[in-house]
This record gives sequence, structure tokens and C-alpha cells, in this order.
Amino acid sequence: HLVPKQMDVHGLKKGSVKFPKKTLQVIVEAYTRESGVRELDKKIAKIMRKLARKVASDEPIPTSIKPEDLYEYLGAVEYSRDKYQGNDYAGVVTGLAWTAVGGEILFVESSLSKGKGSKLTLTGNLGDVMKESARTGISYIRSVGEKYKIPEDFFKKHDIHIHIPEGAVPKDGPSAGITMATAMISAITNTKVRADVAMTGEITLRGRVLPIGGLKEKLLAAKSAGVKTVLVPEKNMRDVEEISSEITRGLEIIPVSYMDEVLKTALIYEENENEN
Repeated sequence: HLVPKQMDVHGLKKGSVKFPKKTLQVIVEAYTRESGVRELDKKIAKIMRKLARKVASDEPIPTSIKPEDLYEYLGAVEYSRDKYQGNDYAGVVTGLAWTAVGGEILFVESSLSKGKGSKLTLTGNLGDVMKESARTGISYIRSVGEKYKIPEDFFKKHDIHIHIPEGAVPKDGPSAGITMATAMISAITNTKVRADVAMTGEITLRGRVLPIGGLKEKLLAAKSAGVKTVLVPEKNMRDVEEISSEITRGLEIIPVSYMDEVLKTALIYEENENEN
């Protein structure tokens, strides 16, 4: 719809230049960051103006705009979206978030340091709600420490640091609760997280996983980033059923109600590694 409209506006013959699906996808991912199409329309218009200028100057114009041609018409890439690459270290988990410009993946990192055990450091431009989720997560972990073979005096001797990269981007909301809790348990127990898993969900003090919003956008972000398995709150499965199969196709969506289920699916325990 946008391409024919801008061709007409700029006096170009209909169909004289084609925009393959791949090219439009690159424009959306690398040159826009919005929930609508206003910015996309402006980028297409910019390309059309340069093509129209060439026509007016009797210069030849391409019959098709390829992804590699975009630098000439739009300049350097403006936005770089993360691609999921798996986790090589304990304490690193991939989460999903909803922002004003759509779904995004989050890399949640957790590390330990020797200290007095009373310090929980949170960095990465986090909002108050997300900070509360992190504190809820650590309280839950303290309550189940024996189950995960965490020494009784561990929290008296270690401080915990949670960091979510891209500090220039504000992040808030409770949906990263299970992600941060998983990152902390992964770091504390020195247990890696499965390399194909991303997750979203709010956590309670009892370890319940509560439903979240923006699931469609989050699943779309997961798919675009190359994630294969997504853990979502069980109560959000009704939302999954209403999402287009074009988005969910190729994704293994696993419903979870409690943190035990999250950890059982996400963490790679030593016995599992030996079996493999």
C-alpha cells in the first residue's frame, strides 16, 4: 500500500521500481523503530524522492531496490536489533519485553561478588516496577535455597548484581520477573540455561508465574531474533490461541504456572549433561 502511494506522489510510473519483501523487512528492522507505519512511510518517500531526482536528471534507475542498495538511499543503518545467540555462561538468560515500539528481547545478566550479602545491585535503566520484580525474585530464591542446594550462609557472604544491557533504553514492568529470578539462580548454582529458551512472566513471593501483556509483540520479537522455545504464563495460553499462526509457527511455546516449571525447563543440570 505505501509503495504504490509514494510512487504516485512522486510522479513515478506504477511498477517501474519494485520493493522486494526482504528490502521492506530490512527498512523496518534497520531504519525504523515504531509500533505503526508512519516512519516507514517517510523512509519509502525518501527513497522515492531520490529516484524521482534521477529520473528528472535522465539518470537510469534500478528496476528493483535490493537490501544492499538501501545505504545509497537511506544512509547508514539507524537501529540494530539484537539477534539471539544462545548463552555460554551461567547467569545469562534471554527475556522478552514490550516497549512503545513493539516487542524486544532482553539479555538479563546476573553476577556474584563476595560481600556482606545485603546488597542487590540493579543496572540498565530499570524502572521501579522492574526493580521490585528483582527483589521479589531474590526473596523467592532465599525461600527455596535448600531445594536448590544453596548453602544457608550463601546470602550472608555474597552480593548480587543484575544488569540488562542497552542502558540508554528505559525498561520497566513486571514481565521480566521470571527472567531475572532464573538468571540469579543460574548464577548462584553455576548452572547454565538452555541455549534455545527465552521467557516472560511476572513472579510472586511464592514462585507463582502471573500473566503478562503484549504477548503477541513479544512472540514476534522472539521469532525475529531466532529464538526457538518460549516460556509463557499458563494463563496467557488463551492469548496464544488468538495469535496468528504465521507468528507462532516454528516456536515451541511452553506454558508455566510456577518457577519450578520454569527452572526445570530452562536450566541444564549436571545430570542432564551427563546423560547427553
